[in-house]
Amino acid sequence: MNKRLLIKNGCVLTLDKTLGDFKQADILVEGKKIVAVQPELKASDCEVIDAADMIVMPGFVDTHRHTWESVVRNAGADWSLVKYLDRMYYGGIGAKLRPQDGYTANLLGALEALNAGVTTLLDWSMINSPDHTDELIRGLQESGTRAVFAYGASGDREEWSRESEIRQSADSRRVKQQYFTSNDQLLTMGLAIRGPEFSAWETAADDIRLARELGVLCTMHLGFGTWGSVDRSIEKLHKAGLLGPDLNFAHANTLSYEEYKLIADSGASISVTPEIEMMMGHGYPATGLFLENGGSPALGVDVVVATGGDMFSQMKFALQAERARMNEKTLSAGEMPVELTISARDALEFATINGARALGLNHIGTLSPGKEADLIMIRTGDLNMFPVNNPVGAVVQCANTSNVDSVFVAGKAVKRNGKMLNVDLGHLRHLADESRNYIFSQYGVPQEAFPI
Repeated sequence: MNKRLLIKNGCVLTLDKTLGDFKQADILVEGKKIVAVQPELKASDCEVIDAADMIVMPGFVDTHRHTWESVVRNAGADWSLVKYLDRMYYGGIGAKLRPQDGYTANLLGALEALNAGVTTLLDWSMINSPDHTDELIRGLQESGTRAVFAYGASGDREEWSRESEIRQSADSRRVKQQYFTSNDQLLTMGLAIRGPEFSAWETAADDIRLARELGVLCTMHLGFGTWGSVDRSIEKLHKAGLLGPDLNFAHANTLSYEEYKLIADSGASISVTPEIEMMMGHGYPATGLFLENGGSPALGVDVVVATGGDMFSQMKFALQAERARMNEKTLSAGEMPVELTISARDALEFATINGARALGLNHIGTLSPGKEADLIMIRTGDLNMFPVNNPVGAVVQCANTSNVDSVFVAGKAVKRNGKMLNVDLGHLRHLADESRNYIFSQYGVPQEAFPI
């Protein structure tokens, strides 16, 4: 018999426009799925969880994260994009990773995400060998997260050859057959391709065709820095008949108005990573430009070597950056802003339902009957939260990781009462320290880059 869970008396943000939100309601979960959401539910033979003084909402969906970087986190706090690429790729730190380091990094990074209420992430992986692939996947599996494992290129640019592309195509087929034969599982597969701005055009086109052959999401970095406004890659993809809802573009800061519309019309998605984009020099976040052209932006943390792994920060960065852009237009016209252009609810949707759609995971993203129970509970009795006068505003503008009380993935608790379950933090820290020390010793870490 499936386990039944009754979450009682929470302030419920369903993110389901038909169902709406509830000042106080109950959620019935049976096995993996939500069965009902309504006030004063009556159900027997259930584990009952008291959600009084909690906001209950869908788990966050991070659509772009380089999870393996968790073992070298905060080393890049002062890096530009150019320094990041030089030190992490192009024969840098990424090339020094052993398979066991990949396991540790993905386990640590996925647990960090779960602790922060991120129940789903797209892991933009870095594949140095088939052994690396297997260990990266093992790390995600053991964490208990829901994830799209996006099979990526090598961390060593010297390996970006036609021969390595052929090897990786063969290995991606093996990985699909070995690990991802069903879409009804927590881990699904994607391809993280270099795309037309970081590879030959025909290579990018072949990679997209391979993703479609495998039936998986295809994600790529595109349209940022000084590349995007010159290459007109979206126009090229459109003319080649390659745009489609199974494509995801990370960043897309510097595209033309017409290109944003082409993406929106095709059903493809954009993953905005606002904090890193503004920090490193990708360009201004594309949030508003995509909205203006009919798109639905999703959010990502991006490079955890340089920032923390929570979505509370990304919601605020996306919201305030777009408001600042529009406010500046009004101020430049000699007027004061009266109404703000996008809302806190918009930002919450970017981080939940929009992310689920971008990853093709339509069975999550809202607290709707029939969807899988990926949900989080946020304490409202903490000093930074009460009194709650606007629950959506409280989540987007006030909450942080410390307020995340409970996290459930497919109906299974991975965090309760503010504590991660079944995680040996001492052992994990030992593994992370050992990996970090090995990687830095192999890289020959310059003192100015890592001052400790």
